Amino acid sequence: MAFIFLDRTRGLPEGERADLALRVAGYAFAVLLVSLFLGSQILNFFGVTIPALRIAGGLVVAATGWSMLHAPPGVGGPHAESSADFATMKRMAFFPLTIPLTTGPGTIATAIAIGISRTDSLDAMFGSSIVSLLVAIAVSAAIYHAYRKSSAMARLFGEEGTSVVTKLSAFLLLCIGVQIIITGASEVARSILDGASRTIQ
Repeated sequence: MAFIFLDRTRGLPEGERADLALRVAGYAFAVLLVSLFLGSQILNFFGVTIPALRIAGGLVVAATGWSMLHAPPGVGGPHAESSADFATMKRMAFFPLTIPLTTGPGTIATAIAIGISRTDSLDAMFGSSIVSLLVAIAVSAAIYHAYRKSSAMARLFGEEGTSVVTKLSAFLLLCIGVQIIITGASEVARSILDGASRTIQ
């Protein structure tokens, strides 16, 4: 995702890109914590199922990958052409840079599943909560490091290599979105078939 992040923030100075990377990592940390500890309650409150989350998020991810894959060379979305556009990029830090591109429906669904499986024992719950917190910190730190160093990775690959990797990343993003949609649709189909079989019986 570092090359996707770089492509979406092309034109920003290094300092502003680092600040944006910190914002995205902070938002990702918050999303992980909320998903781990409150995700199932929030979905239940709004009547949203995990399959619906997967399908909706997969559509957004696939649409983003498709648009980047078909963008002309040097254009990959809403780039900031100057530091004056940094305010616009900050508004994009949560959506779409954090959700769904960084912590997408797959991440959220997995975190919610981990939260649901947490035991009711107080000691075990405390231990698993500490582990979940440490994992969220580690993931957020990895996101920040990768995004902050994205331009350095681009220099390592060179201009042509970066263009190739970015297009490959966009194609993989499209594939990931389609796979998330398929997973959500399969879960819906399975629940419908199970309900139909119980009705027949």
